[in-house]
Amino acid sequence: MDSEQRKRALALIQQALPDLEWTLQAPKVKRLSRDFHWFSPVLKQQLEHKQADAVVRPRSEEELKVLVKACVQHRLPLILRGGATGNYGQLVPLQGGILVDMTGFNQVLQLGEGVVRAQAGIRLADIETVTRPAGWELRCMPSTYRLASLGGLYGGGFGGIGSINYGPLAAPGNVLGIKVMTMEAEPRILEVPAPQALLLHHAYGSNGIVLEVELALAPTHRWVERLDVFDDFTDALDYANAFARSPGLVKRQLALLAAPIPSYFSHLNGHYRASQHAVISVIAQESEGLCAGLLMKHRGHGAVRQAADEAREANASLMEYCWNHTTLHALKVDSSLTYLQTAFDPANYRRQIIAMAALFGDEVISHIEFLRDNDGNITASGLQLVRYSTAERLNEIMQIFRDHDVKINNPHVFHIEDGKQGEIKPEVVSVKQCLDPNGLMNPGKLRGWDVRDTLALDNDPLLLTDR
Repeated sequence: MDSEQRKRALALIQQALPDLEWTLQAPKVKRLSRDFHWFSPVLKQQLEHKQADAVVRPRSEEELKVLVKACVQHRLPLILRGGATGNYGQLVPLQGGILVDMTGFNQVLQLGEGVVRAQAGIRLADIETVTRPAGWELRCMPSTYRLASLGGLYGGGFGGIGSINYGPLAAPGNVLGIKVMTMEAEPRILEVPAPQALLLHHAYGSNGIVLEVELALAPTHRWVERLDVFDDFTDALDYANAFARSPGLVKRQLALLAAPIPSYFSHLNGHYRASQHAVISVIAQESEGLCAGLLMKHRGHGAVRQAADEAREANASLMEYCWNHTTLHALKVDSSLTYLQTAFDPANYRRQIIAMAALFGDEVISHIEFLRDNDGNITASGLQLVRYSTAERLNEIMQIFRDHDVKINNPHVFHIEDGKQGEIKPEVVSVKQCLDPNGLMNPGKLRGWDVRDTLALDNDPLLLTDR
Protein backbone atom coordinates (compact mmCIF):
# COMPACT_ATOMS: atom_id res chain seq x y z
CA MET A 1 0.00 0.00 0.00
CA ASP A 2 1.52 3.33 -1.07
CA SER A 3 1.19 6.64 0.78
CA GLU A 4 -1.81 7.82 -1.24
CA GLN A 5 -3.68 4.57 -0.60
CA ARG A 6 -2.87 4.84 3.12
CA LYS A 7 -4.08 8.43 3.14
CA ARG A 8 -7.42 7.42 1.62
CA ALA A 9 -7.80 4.49 4.03
CA LEU A 10 -6.97 6.72 6.98
CA ALA A 11 -9.57 9.30 5.90
CA LEU A 12 -12.26 6.62 5.73
CA ILE A 13 -11.33 5.22 9.15
CA GLN A 14 -11.26 8.67 10.74
CA GLN A 15 -14.62 9.51 9.18
CA ALA A 16 -16.11 6.29 10.55
CA LEU A 17 -14.55 6.69 14.03
CA PRO A 18 -14.57 10.44 14.79
CA ASP A 19 -14.88 9.98 18.57
CA LEU A 20 -11.49 8.34 18.96
CA GLU A 21 -8.62 10.43 20.34
CA TRP A 22 -6.77 11.23 17.13
CA THR A 23 -3.42 12.96 16.58
CA LEU A 24 -2.96 14.02 12.97
CA GLN A 25 -0.54 16.95 13.06
CA ALA A 26 2.55 15.79 11.15
CA PRO A 27 5.21 17.14 13.59
CA LYS A 28 3.54 15.50 16.59
CA VAL A 29 2.96 12.25 14.70
CA LYS A 30 6.64 12.20 13.75
CA ARG A 31 7.71 12.79 17.36
CA LEU A 32 5.45 10.01 18.61
CA SER A 33 6.84 7.70 15.91
CA ARG A 34 10.28 7.80 17.56
CA ASP A 35 11.96 5.76 20.28
CA PHE A 36 15.62 5.74 21.38
CA HIS A 37 16.84 4.05 18.20
CA TRP A 38 19.14 7.06 17.74
CA PHE A 39 21.51 5.39 20.22
CA SER A 40 22.60 3.62 17.02
CA PRO A 41 23.99 5.84 14.24
CA VAL A 42 23.12 3.04 11.83
CA LEU A 43 19.45 2.93 12.84
CA LYS A 44 19.26 6.70 13.05
CA GLN A 45 20.13 6.91 9.36
CA GLN A 46 17.90 4.01 8.30
CA LEU A 47 14.79 5.10 10.24
CA GLU A 48 15.10 8.89 9.99
CA HIS A 49 12.22 9.38 7.55
CA LYS A 50 9.92 6.62 8.80
CA GLN A 51 6.74 7.57 10.66
CA ALA A 52 3.08 6.77 11.13
CA ASP A 53 0.25 8.44 9.24
CA ALA A 54 -1.72 9.09 12.44
CA VAL A 55 -1.75 8.32 16.15
CA VAL A 56 -4.73 7.07 18.16
CA ARG A 57 -4.94 6.77 21.95
CA PRO A 58 -7.77 4.33 22.74
CA ARG A 59 -9.43 4.69 26.13
CA SER A 60 -10.99 1.23 26.33
CA GLU A 61 -10.80 -2.23 24.83
CA GLU A 62 -13.96 -1.45 22.88
CA GLU A 63 -12.34 1.59 21.25
CA LEU A 64 -9.28 -0.48 20.41
CA LYS A 65 -11.45 -3.24 19.00
CA VAL A 66 -13.33 -0.95 16.57
CA LEU A 67 -10.02 0.55 15.47
CA VAL A 68 -8.57 -2.91 14.80
CA LYS A 69 -11.66 -3.89 12.79
CA ALA A 70 -11.32 -0.75 10.68
CA CYS A 71 -7.61 -1.30 10.04
CA VAL A 72 -8.25 -4.88 8.96
CA GLN A 73 -11.09 -3.77 6.68
CA HIS A 74 -8.87 -1.20 4.96
CA ARG A 75 -5.61 -3.20 5.22
CA LEU A 76 -3.89 -0.36 7.09
CA PRO A 77 -0.85 -1.21 9.28
CA LEU A 78 -1.11 -0.87 13.06
CA ILE A 79 1.85 -0.30 15.41
CA LEU A 80 1.79 -0.30 19.23
CA ARG A 81 3.48 2.41 21.33
CA GLY A 82 4.21 2.31 25.06
CA GLY A 83 6.70 4.61 26.78
CA ALA A 84 8.93 4.78 23.67
CA THR A 85 12.07 3.95 25.67
CA GLY A 86 13.20 1.10 23.40
CA ASN A 87 16.52 1.28 21.56
CA TYR A 88 16.00 -0.77 18.40
CA GLY A 89 13.32 1.13 16.50
CA GLN A 90 10.68 -1.30 17.74
CA LEU A 91 7.85 1.20 17.38
CA VAL A 92 9.12 3.14 14.34
CA PRO A 93 6.66 2.36 11.53
CA LEU A 94 8.38 1.07 8.42
CA GLN A 95 5.27 1.18 6.23
CA GLY A 96 3.21 3.98 7.76
CA GLY A 97 -0.18 3.21 9.23
CA ILE A 98 -1.76 4.02 12.60
CA LEU A 99 0.36 4.20 15.73
CA VAL A 100 -1.65 3.09 18.76
CA ASP A 101 -0.67 4.87 21.97
CA MET A 102 -1.39 2.27 24.66
CA THR A 103 -0.84 4.56 27.66
CA GLY A 104 -4.60 4.79 28.28
CA PHE A 105 -4.44 1.16 29.45
CA ASN A 106 -2.72 2.04 32.73
CA GLN A 107 -4.35 0.20 35.61
CA VAL A 108 -3.22 -2.45 38.09
CA LEU A 109 -6.08 -4.95 37.86
CA GLN A 110 -5.17 -7.53 40.51
CA LEU A 111 -2.63 -7.76 43.29
CA GLY A 112 -2.22 -11.03 45.13
CA GLU A 113 0.40 -12.78 47.22
CA GLY A 114 3.46 -12.35 45.03
CA VAL A 115 1.45 -11.83 41.82
CA VAL A 116 0.27 -8.76 39.93
CA ARG A 117 -1.82 -8.34 36.79
CA ALA A 118 -1.76 -4.96 35.06
CA GLN A 119 -2.70 -3.36 31.76
CA ALA A 120 -0.02 -3.09 29.12
CA GLY A 121 0.18 0.70 29.01
CA ILE A 122 0.97 1.23 32.68
CA ARG A 123 4.36 2.62 33.61
CA LEU A 124 6.49 0.19 35.56
CA ALA A 125 7.08 2.70 38.36
CA ASP A 126 3.32 2.99 38.79
CA ILE A 127 3.04 -0.75 39.31
CA GLU A 128 5.53 -0.54 42.18
CA THR A 129 3.60 2.40 43.66
CA VAL A 130 0.78 -0.10 44.17
CA THR A 131 2.78 -3.21 45.06
CA ARG A 132 5.45 -1.85 47.41
CA PRO A 133 3.06 -0.86 50.24
CA ALA A 134 1.88 -4.49 50.18
CA GLY A 135 5.48 -5.75 50.48
CA TRP A 136 6.13 -6.65 46.83
CA GLU A 137 8.20 -5.25 43.96
CA LEU A 138 8.93 -6.11 40.34
CA ARG A 139 11.36 -8.97 39.83
CA CYS A 140 13.07 -7.17 36.97
CA MET A 141 12.68 -3.81 35.28
CA PRO A 142 14.74 -1.58 32.97
CA SER A 143 16.55 1.51 34.19
CA THR A 144 13.85 3.47 32.34
CA TYR A 145 11.19 2.20 34.78
CA ARG A 146 9.78 5.69 35.38
CA LEU A 147 8.79 6.01 31.70
CA ALA A 148 8.77 2.46 30.31
CA SER A 149 5.45 0.65 30.02
CA LEU A 150 4.70 -2.94 30.96
CA GLY A 151 3.74 -3.76 27.38
CA GLY A 152 6.91 -2.11 26.09
CA LEU A 153 9.06 -4.20 28.42
CA TYR A 154 7.18 -7.29 27.29
CA GLY A 155 7.28 -6.49 23.58
CA GLY A 156 10.84 -5.24 23.32
CA GLY A 157 12.67 -5.50 26.64
CA PHE A 158 14.98 -8.00 28.22
CA GLY A 159 15.43 -7.67 31.98
CA GLY A 160 17.38 -5.17 34.03
CA ILE A 161 17.29 -4.24 37.68
CA GLY A 162 16.52 -7.41 39.64
CA SER A 163 17.89 -9.75 36.98
CA ILE A 164 20.84 -10.53 39.26
CA ASN A 165 18.31 -12.59 41.23
CA TYR A 166 15.55 -13.60 38.83
CA GLY A 167 17.20 -13.56 35.42
CA PRO A 168 15.63 -11.86 32.40
CA LEU A 169 11.89 -11.46 31.97
CA ALA A 170 11.80 -14.62 29.83
CA ALA A 171 13.25 -16.82 32.60
CA PRO A 172 10.70 -19.48 33.64
CA GLY A 173 8.34 -18.26 36.36
CA ASN A 174 8.63 -14.51 35.85
CA VAL A 175 5.72 -14.13 33.40
CA LEU A 176 2.60 -16.06 34.34
CA GLY A 177 0.30 -15.12 31.48
CA ILE A 178 -0.99 -12.46 29.13
CA LYS A 179 -4.26 -11.25 27.68
CA VAL A 180 -4.10 -10.53 23.96
CA MET A 181 -6.37 -9.14 21.23
CA THR A 182 -6.15 -10.54 17.73
CA MET A 183 -5.76 -8.40 14.60
CA GLU A 184 -8.75 -9.81 12.72
CA ALA A 185 -11.98 -8.62 11.11
CA GLU A 186 -13.70 -9.81 14.31
CA PRO A 187 -11.03 -9.40 17.00
CA ARG A 188 -10.84 -12.08 19.64
CA ILE A 189 -9.73 -11.64 23.24
CA LEU A 190 -7.53 -14.53 24.39
CA GLU A 191 -5.92 -15.53 27.69
CA VAL A 192 -2.53 -17.09 27.03
CA PRO A 193 -0.67 -18.72 29.94
CA ALA A 194 3.08 -19.22 30.19
CA PRO A 195 5.11 -20.63 28.58
CA GLN A 196 3.14 -20.07 25.35
CA ALA A 197 2.78 -16.39 26.28
CA LEU A 198 6.52 -15.94 25.79
CA LEU A 199 6.07 -16.44 22.05
CA LEU A 200 4.90 -12.80 22.02
CA HIS A 201 7.78 -11.61 24.19
CA HIS A 202 10.45 -9.49 22.47
CA ALA A 203 8.54 -9.65 19.19
CA TYR A 204 8.16 -5.84 18.91
CA GLY A 205 4.37 -6.07 19.00
CA SER A 206 4.44 -7.76 15.59
CA ASN A 207 2.37 -10.86 16.38
CA GLY A 208 -0.41 -9.83 18.74
CA ILE A 209 -1.85 -6.93 20.74
CA VAL A 210 -0.91 -7.53 24.38
CA LEU A 211 -3.55 -5.98 26.65
CA GLU A 212 -2.52 -7.30 30.06
CA VAL A 213 0.43 -9.07 31.63
CA GLU A 214 0.48 -11.16 34.81
CA LEU A 215 3.82 -11.21 36.62
CA ALA A 216 5.33 -12.93 39.61
CA LEU A 217 6.70 -10.43 42.16
CA ALA A 218 9.62 -10.33 44.59
CA PRO A 219 9.50 -9.39 48.29
CA THR A 220 10.62 -5.84 49.04
CA HIS A 221 13.71 -4.90 51.05
CA ARG A 222 15.09 -1.69 52.46
CA TRP A 223 17.55 -1.10 49.64
CA VAL A 224 20.75 0.93 49.79
CA GLU A 225 22.34 2.28 46.60
CA ARG A 226 26.14 2.47 46.43
CA LEU A 227 28.74 3.67 43.96
CA ASP A 228 32.20 2.39 44.88
CA VAL A 229 35.36 3.31 42.97
CA PHE A 230 38.63 1.57 42.09
CA ASP A 231 41.91 2.66 40.55
CA ASP A 232 42.41 -0.68 38.79
CA PHE A 233 39.87 -2.19 36.39
CA THR A 234 40.60 -5.78 37.44
CA ASP A 235 40.06 -4.87 41.11
CA ALA A 236 36.67 -3.40 40.20
CA LEU A 237 35.77 -6.52 38.18
CA ASP A 238 36.83 -8.88 40.96
CA TYR A 239 34.88 -6.88 43.56
CA ALA A 240 31.74 -6.99 41.41
CA ASN A 241 32.27 -10.68 40.70
CA ALA A 242 32.67 -11.53 44.39
CA PHE A 243 29.57 -9.44 45.13
CA ALA A 244 27.57 -11.25 42.44
CA ARG A 245 28.67 -14.71 43.57
CA SER A 246 27.92 -14.23 47.29
CA PRO A 247 24.55 -16.00 47.64
CA GLY A 248 23.83 -14.71 51.12
CA LEU A 249 24.39 -11.08 50.13
CA VAL A 250 20.94 -9.72 49.25
CA LYS A 251 21.13 -7.48 46.18
CA ARG A 252 18.99 -6.06 43.41
CA GLN A 253 21.43 -4.52 40.95
CA LEU A 254 25.14 -4.77 40.13
CA ALA A 255 27.01 -2.98 37.33
CA LEU A 256 30.68 -2.41 36.48
CA LEU A 257 31.57 0.82 34.67
CA ALA A 258 35.11 1.28 33.35
CA ALA A 259 36.68 4.72 33.21
CA PRO A 260 35.86 7.17 31.74
CA ILE A 261 32.18 6.16 31.94
CA PRO A 262 31.66 7.41 35.53
CA SER A 263 32.93 10.83 34.45
CA TYR A 264 29.94 11.08 32.09
CA PHE A 265 27.61 11.12 35.11
CA SER A 266 27.61 14.89 35.47
CA HIS A 267 25.36 14.90 38.55
CA LEU A 268 27.87 12.72 40.40
CA ASN A 269 31.09 14.47 39.38
CA GLY A 270 33.09 15.54 42.40
CA HIS A 271 32.54 12.25 44.23
CA TYR A 272 35.48 10.54 42.45
CA ARG A 273 38.26 11.10 39.94
CA ALA A 274 37.63 10.80 36.19
CA SER A 275 40.26 8.07 35.93
CA GLN A 276 38.50 5.76 38.39
CA HIS A 277 36.35 2.73 37.59
CA ALA A 278 33.03 2.27 39.38
CA VAL A 279 30.71 -0.45 40.61
CA ILE A 280 27.09 0.52 41.20
CA SER A 281 25.18 -1.80 43.51
CA VAL A 282 21.78 -1.92 45.14
CA ILE A 283 22.07 -3.95 48.33
CA ALA A 284 19.67 -4.80 51.15
CA GLN A 285 20.31 -2.80 54.30
CA GLU A 286 20.89 -5.98 56.32
CA SER A 287 23.67 -7.06 53.93
CA GLU A 288 25.48 -3.77 53.50
CA GLY A 289 27.87 -4.40 56.38
CA LEU A 290 29.61 -7.03 54.26
CA CYS A 291 30.66 -4.41 51.69
CA ALA A 292 33.41 -2.93 53.88
CA GLY A 293 35.43 -6.16 53.93
CA LEU A 294 34.95 -6.76 50.20
CA LEU A 295 35.98 -3.21 49.37
CA MET A 296 39.11 -3.43 51.49
CA LYS A 297 40.07 -6.75 49.92
CA HIS A 298 39.77 -5.32 46.41
CA ARG A 299 41.26 -1.90 47.15
CA GLY A 300 38.03 0.01 46.58
CA HIS A 301 36.57 3.10 48.19
CA GLY A 302 33.02 4.27 48.82
CA ALA A 303 32.01 7.34 46.80
CA VAL A 304 28.20 7.57 46.92
CA ARG A 305 25.73 5.98 49.33
CA GLN A 306 22.00 6.68 49.57
CA ALA A 307 18.74 5.09 50.65
CA ALA A 308 16.97 3.80 47.56
CA ASP A 309 13.48 4.94 48.57
CA GLU A 310 14.60 8.51 49.22
CA ALA A 311 16.65 8.57 46.02
CA ARG A 312 13.72 7.42 43.92
CA GLU A 313 11.42 10.05 45.41
CA ALA A 314 14.02 12.68 44.54
CA ASN A 315 14.51 11.25 41.00
CA ALA A 316 18.17 10.68 41.87
CA SER A 317 18.39 6.90 41.89
CA LEU A 318 21.71 5.30 40.94
CA MET A 319 19.63 2.65 39.15
CA GLU A 320 19.17 5.27 36.44
CA TYR A 321 22.91 5.18 35.74
CA CYS A 322 22.80 1.45 34.87
CA TRP A 323 21.74 -0.68 31.91
CA ASN A 324 21.07 1.49 28.85
CA HIS A 325 20.68 4.61 30.94
CA THR A 326 24.49 4.50 31.03
CA THR A 327 24.52 4.98 27.26
CA LEU A 328 22.10 7.90 27.50
CA HIS A 329 24.26 9.71 30.07
CA ALA A 330 27.35 9.13 27.94
CA LEU A 331 25.69 10.39 24.75
CA LYS A 332 24.73 13.62 26.47
CA VAL A 333 28.47 14.29 26.91
CA ASP A 334 29.84 12.70 23.72
CA SER A 335 27.39 12.25 20.85
CA SER A 336 29.94 10.27 18.82
CA LEU A 337 29.52 7.23 21.07
CA THR A 338 27.31 4.23 20.44
CA TYR A 339 27.03 0.86 22.17
CA LEU A 340 27.05 -2.92 21.92
CA GLN A 341 25.05 -5.68 23.56
CA THR A 342 27.16 -8.71 24.42
CA ALA A 343 26.49 -11.91 26.33
CA PHE A 344 29.50 -13.55 27.95
CA ASP A 345 30.00 -17.24 28.69
CA PRO A 346 28.77 -18.01 32.24
CA ALA A 347 31.73 -20.32 32.79
CA ASN A 348 34.34 -17.91 31.43
CA TYR A 349 33.06 -14.35 31.65
CA ARG A 350 35.84 -12.94 33.85
CA ARG A 351 38.59 -13.95 31.43
CA GLN A 352 36.54 -12.79 28.43
CA ILE A 353 35.85 -9.35 29.97
CA ILE A 354 39.54 -8.77 30.72
CA ALA A 355 40.65 -10.03 27.30
CA MET A 356 38.21 -7.87 25.34
CA ALA A 357 38.99 -4.77 27.42
CA ALA A 358 42.70 -5.27 26.72
CA LEU A 359 42.13 -5.95 23.03
CA PHE A 360 40.10 -2.82 22.27
CA GLY A 361 41.46 -0.34 24.79
CA ASP A 362 39.64 3.01 24.67
CA GLU A 363 37.72 2.16 21.47
CA VAL A 364 35.31 -0.15 23.34
CA ILE A 365 34.74 0.83 26.97
CA SER A 366 33.51 -1.84 29.36
CA HIS A 367 30.05 -1.53 30.86
CA ILE A 368 29.15 -4.88 32.41
CA GLU A 369 25.85 -5.90 34.02
CA PHE A 370 25.76 -8.97 36.26
CA LEU A 371 22.69 -11.21 36.14
CA ARG A 372 21.43 -14.78 36.09
CA ASP A 373 20.67 -16.46 32.81
CA ASN A 374 17.58 -18.52 32.00
CA ASP A 375 19.22 -21.55 33.62
CA GLY A 376 20.07 -19.72 36.83
CA ASN A 377 23.81 -19.30 36.20
CA ILE A 378 25.55 -16.15 37.39
CA THR A 379 26.85 -14.44 34.27
CA ALA A 380 27.62 -11.06 32.76
CA SER A 381 26.17 -9.06 29.91
CA GLY A 382 27.93 -6.13 28.29
CA LEU A 383 26.51 -2.81 27.19
CA GLN A 384 29.90 -1.53 26.11
CA LEU A 385 30.33 2.00 24.79
CA VAL A 386 31.94 2.23 21.37
CA ARG A 387 33.77 5.18 19.85
CA TYR A 388 31.96 5.09 16.54
CA SER A 389 33.82 5.66 13.29
CA THR A 390 32.05 3.72 10.51
CA ALA A 391 29.40 1.05 10.16
CA GLU A 392 32.07 -1.23 8.70
CA ARG A 393 34.29 -0.86 11.76
CA LEU A 394 31.29 -1.42 14.04
CA ASN A 395 30.58 -4.71 12.29
CA GLU A 396 34.27 -5.65 12.56
CA ILE A 397 34.18 -5.05 16.31
CA MET A 398 31.10 -7.22 16.70
CA GLN A 399 32.70 -10.00 14.67
CA ILE A 400 35.84 -9.88 16.84
CA PHE A 401 33.65 -10.42 19.90
CA ARG A 402 31.99 -13.39 18.18
CA ASP A 403 35.41 -14.78 17.26
CA HIS A 404 36.24 -14.75 20.98
CA ASP A 405 33.05 -16.72 21.78
CA VAL A 406 31.18 -13.68 23.08
CA LYS A 407 27.61 -13.58 21.78
CA ILE A 408 26.39 -10.38 20.15
CA ASN A 409 22.77 -9.25 20.42
CA ASN A 410 23.06 -6.68 17.64
CA PRO A 411 21.36 -3.39 18.62
CA HIS A 412 22.03 -1.79 15.22
CA VAL A 413 19.37 -3.69 13.25
CA PHE A 414 15.58 -3.36 13.22
CA HIS A 415 14.58 -6.88 12.21
CA ILE A 416 13.67 -9.00 15.23
CA GLU A 417 15.64 -12.01 14.03
CA ASP A 418 18.80 -10.02 13.32
CA GLY A 419 19.03 -8.82 16.90
CA LYS A 420 18.37 -10.76 20.10
CA GLN A 421 16.42 -13.69 18.60
CA GLY A 422 19.27 -14.41 16.21
CA GLU A 423 17.29 -16.61 13.83
CA ILE A 424 13.91 -17.03 12.20
CA LYS A 425 11.70 -18.89 14.67
CA PRO A 426 8.78 -20.70 13.06
CA GLU A 427 6.88 -20.71 16.34
CA VAL A 428 6.96 -16.89 16.51
CA VAL A 429 5.79 -16.65 12.89
CA SER A 430 3.08 -19.21 13.68
CA VAL A 431 1.71 -16.92 16.39
CA LYS A 432 1.56 -14.02 13.93
CA GLN A 433 -0.28 -16.18 11.41
CA CYS A 434 -2.73 -17.16 14.14
CA LEU A 435 -3.30 -13.70 15.65
CA ASP A 436 -2.52 -11.36 12.72
CA PRO A 437 -3.32 -13.37 9.57
CA ASN A 438 -3.15 -10.31 7.30
CA GLY A 439 0.30 -9.29 8.52
CA LEU A 440 -0.78 -5.78 9.52
CA MET A 441 0.98 -5.49 12.89
CA ASN A 442 4.29 -3.62 12.77
CA PRO A 443 4.96 -4.88 9.22
CA GLY A 444 8.55 -5.20 8.10
CA LYS A 445 10.03 -6.01 11.51
CA LEU A 446 9.54 -9.81 11.49
CA ARG A 447 11.72 -11.21 8.71
CA GLY A 448 10.17 -14.66 9.06
CA TRP A 449 6.78 -13.38 7.92
CA ASP A 450 8.11 -12.77 4.42
CA VAL A 451 9.25 -16.39 4.11
CA ARG A 452 6.35 -17.99 5.99
CA ASP A 453 5.45 -20.17 3.00
CA THR A 454 8.81 -21.93 3.40
CA LEU A 455 8.35 -22.65 7.11
CA ALA A 456 6.63 -25.53 8.87
CA LEU A 457 4.07 -23.50 10.81
CA ASP A 458 1.87 -24.66 13.67
CA ASN A 459 -1.83 -23.91 13.27
CA ASP A 460 -2.30 -23.82 17.05
CA PRO A 461 0.99 -22.45 18.48
CA LEU A 462 -0.62 -21.11 21.67
CA LEU A 463 -2.40 -24.40 22.44
CA LEU A 464 -5.74 -22.64 22.36
CA THR A 465 -7.59 -25.79 21.38
CA ASP A 466 -7.42 -29.30 22.80
CA ARG A 467 -4.97 -31.58 21.03
